[in-house]
Amino acid sequence: MARVKGALSTRKRRNRVLKAAKGYWGSKSRHFKMAKQAVMKSGNYAYIGRKQKKRDFRSLWITRISAQAKVCGINYSQLMHGLKLAGIELNRKLLAEIAVSDKEAVAAIVEKAKAAL
Repeated sequence: MARVKGALSTRKRRNRVLKAAKGYWGSKSRHFKMAKQAVMKSGNYAYIGRKQKKRDFRSLWITRISAQAKVCGINYSQLMHGLKLAGIELNRKLLAEIAVSDKEAVAAIVEKAKAAL
């Protein structure tokens, strides 16, 4: 039986890594060995970044809700507890959007939360 050489699959794999490393600085975009390390590291950073983005947005929403709640005379934790007791199921993303765009609606929501407390 004839010996099979792996040149095609090897070249394909290397080209895939080099394409992913396109735009990297210096030999990280040209040499396979360094490009492979850089692509693996950047993949880890991207994975971590997707988790951090969720944390960052949640803290931004909480800050926006808290700022508007203070204007209405209640703190954030009491507002969230009041909403839970009142049976208002609005998530933080929606509440933050309302806090930015419609101040009167937030005031009405806060009054319902205060009444439930």
